[in-house]
Amino acid sequence: MSRALEVLATGPLTLVQDLGRPGLAALGVGRSGAADRDAFRLGARLLAQDYTAAALEVTFGGLAVRAQGDLMVAITGAEAPVTVEQRQVATRSPLSLRDGETLRIGTPAAGLRTYLSVRGGVDVPAVLGSRATDTLSGIGPPPVEAGHLLPVGPPPRTFPVVDHAPAARPTAGPIVLHALPGPREDWLAASDALTAATWTVSSRSDRVGIRLEGPALQRHPTREGLELPSEGVVRGAIQVPAGGEPVLFLADHPVTGGYPVVAVVREDDVDAAAQAVPGHRVRIVLIHPED
Repeated sequence: MSRALEVLATGPLTLVQDLGRPGLAALGVGRSGAADRDAFRLGARLLAQDYTAAALEVTFGGLAVRAQGDLMVAITGAEAPVTVEQRQVATRSPLSLRDGETLRIGTPAAGLRTYLSVRGGVDVPAVLGSRATDTLSGIGPPPVEAGHLLPVGPPPRTFPVVDHAPAARPTAGPIVLHALPGPREDWLAASDALTAATWTVSSRSDRVGIRLEGPALQRHPTREGLELPSEGVVRGAIQVPAGGEPVLFLADHPVTGGYPVVAVVREDDVDAAAQAVPGHRVRIVLIHPED
């Protein structure tokens, strides 16, 4: 019998994700991949498989899947109530899912994105070497919908050796993001303007970027009326559009941008930012390479 996950419900948004398509920016193709890479990697390690095995990224809960064949899964990322046939089960642990059993992921108490990893990986067709869904370009598999049957690949030869993995949980409190000065930091009128404010995550945020609401950042007088040519941008870049409210780029960011990048958030902290819900408070702390 072929193994698969039958999708019964998806919640606001469920996507197939792996670690994306690195190295293709020169062709105009962004990396994409899991928004919280650390949570994705933890799911793979719990199931003793490598990071090429695709998982499901579940935004704000609501996923329900039924197993076809016996499966082993793991739930990581935003802590949400998880049930199998109406019994509560643990997260961040390998979990057996028997043929015909239904797993449901509820709404996280804190955090935004929960990952359902399955031993063998979600085996949908790869596009440019990855099964990641890029919501900006449309590259990769379409968003998961109720009624989809997601095949599961063959399990790896290695076996899980960890019963439970402690991990820092997303917090409902303010998030502190550490960032390096960006290449265009001199475009700001005040060098400490970005770090002096407490920002609020906008409801207009998505996998492309987090829009931060707060005091509008002013341009330096010598930069007023000037425009930048498009230049490469990376995950974690903080770009300041003309309106003055910064945007923190996430997994599906464009490969180039025309607004000044005033800071770049550290890799680990971008994972934390990817768990921020609208209304979350954010502080940014600038560090320097010698710190």
